[in-house]
Amino acid sequence: DGEVHINELKNGNAEVFWNPTSEVRRQRLKRHIVLFEEQTDFESERLWQHVTSAINKGDQHKATQEKFVLEEEQRNAARERRENGTEWKPLLFRHDAATNEWHYKYEDLRPWDPLNDIAQFEKNGILQTMERHLSTRMSNHTTTCINNQITRHKRSAKDCRRRKTSDQPSNHSQNTESSCSTPESVQELSDDDGKYLVIIGLCTQCGKEMNHLKEIHSAVLSLQRAQQDIHR
Repeated sequence: DGEVHINELKNGNAEVFWNPTSEVRRQRLKRHIVLFEEQTDFESERLWQHVTSAINKGDQHKATQEKFVLEEEQRNAARERRENGTEWKPLLFRHDAATNEWHYKYEDLRPWDPLNDIAQFEKNGILQTMERHLSTRMSNHTTTCINNQITRHKRSAKDCRRRKTSDQPSNHSQNTESSCSTPESVQELSDDDGKYLVIIGLCTQCGKEMNHLKEIHSAVLSLQRAQQDIHR
């Protein structure tokens, strides 16, 4: 958050390595941290707490000692796995054999969308983004359902008009008209120009997801109000 300097001990020279401007600070996303008491033993803040404390106190010797203790524990654990023939299976990282590098499985490199993205948070080591709108999958599914219902409605209405205007004997007119029906969950209204206005009901899956989205939205609003109270 502040200036970082490089000090050359041999000649005493110092230079600025990093100095975040006010513009950089404004563009930074709000940081959300898991409460310390809710962290597991191997999460960074808890695992490196003694090293961090020593660094904050300016005690480089103590920080080096604490770092050595952690690394030695990791070496011993790896040695025990080799002796027992236990294969190490990372939960959050994958190995790229081509580059011999490790990559985080759930990395999200897309640009931040201020109109849609509310917050980014980590749960059980998995990075997630809370969004305002429906997911792309749900939006596509809903659009497909609506388009299918519109197509069925138009086809039914077209068949109905064709039957009504057919040159059939008058004694069959009533039966012909009664055979025309609109699809379920679709209501048909007519405006002054004779065009059809369609009111479409969502399918069961879309309805469930809409209800689920409302529950999430209510929960988010409740969290936001609680956060505002905490700030006050």
